[in-house]
Amino acid sequence: MLDPVALASWANAITVGRLLLSPLMFWAIPGHPQGSYVAFGLWFVLCASDAVDGWVARRRGPSRSGAFLDPLADKVLVLGAMFTLVANDVFWVVPVVIIAGREFIVSVYRSVVGTRGVSVPASRMAKNKTLAQQFAVGFAILPLTAVDAKWLWNGFLWLAVVLALVSGYDYLRGARAQPPAEPVRIAS
Repeated sequence: MLDPVALASWANAITVGRLLLSPLMFWAIPGHPQGSYVAFGLWFVLCASDAVDGWVARRRGPSRSGAFLDPLADKVLVLGAMFTLVANDVFWVVPVVIIAGREFIVSVYRSVVGTRGVSVPASRMAKNKTLAQQFAVGFAILPLTAVDAKWLWNGFLWLAVVLALVSGYDYLRGARAQPPAEPVRIAS
């Protein structure tokens, strides 16, 4: 259970703001492939706020609630935007489903090992995957690149797939390298 006092931080306020603004972002993505400056501007602000809340959290000290909320906000924002682009026939569904499947598996893994007190911070490769996803969505909705540079955002989308698969494999390989948890003995 999250402690309400631990939730009250500037970094978490920014993260919650990203979560609350995500549906507005999905609504702003146009139903046509020409892109939208409004959607791109909102996307840019929400992606930049991810960097800001990370900076604030590192400066003031990370919290357990932030460690839960920040990846959640990232997944809601990025996957929501990607599936909105799939629904509007901009992104192909296959790479988005691969990325979503990886996110689900890694999230389950983090939850399971988290119950044993093991923290699994995002790897550098996973952070690069998120950046590639952000660029893929950004260039797909930016009017300057939405139609005339499909190769650019498709390239970032497939780069995100490769990074998702490799970083997901690294997480799961690391899971096998950890010794099994010792059973809890209850005194009678």
